Amino acid sequence: MKDRTVRLNSLLKEVLSEVIMRQVKDPRMATLITVTSVDISKDLHHAKVYISVIGSQEEKDKTLEALQSAAGFIAVNASKKVVMRYFPTLVFKLDNSVDKHMRIDALLGKIHEEEKTREHGTSDNT
Repeated sequence: MKDRTVRLNSLLKEVLSEVIMRQVKDPRMATLITVTSVDISKDLHHAKVYISVIGSQEEKDKTLEALQSAAGFIAVNASKKVVMRYFPTLVFKLDNSVDKHMRIDALLGKIHEEEKTREHGTSDNT
């Protein structure tokens, strides 16, 4: 069952990405959207779809709103490509891990810069 869930999550991620990119035409949607993962429930009736949006918080919120209002349309179109007895109800969630990684990288960069300036500062005094 676990292998099946993993395969289904992967398949749904692929299919939902395609449907969102090609068929959802909503002006509220940001242009840079990625479906990062799908987490289907054990009973296969619900799926959390995690998306990453490059843009401002307002763009992220509007994109999430647009996807949630198009969830039925997305599910109908995706169900034509995935054969399942019941197609899960989709709930869209923001995946902020990309933002977190970018923030961590920026902080690490700052730390390295500070270390370099400290090293240069101490070597000048000798």
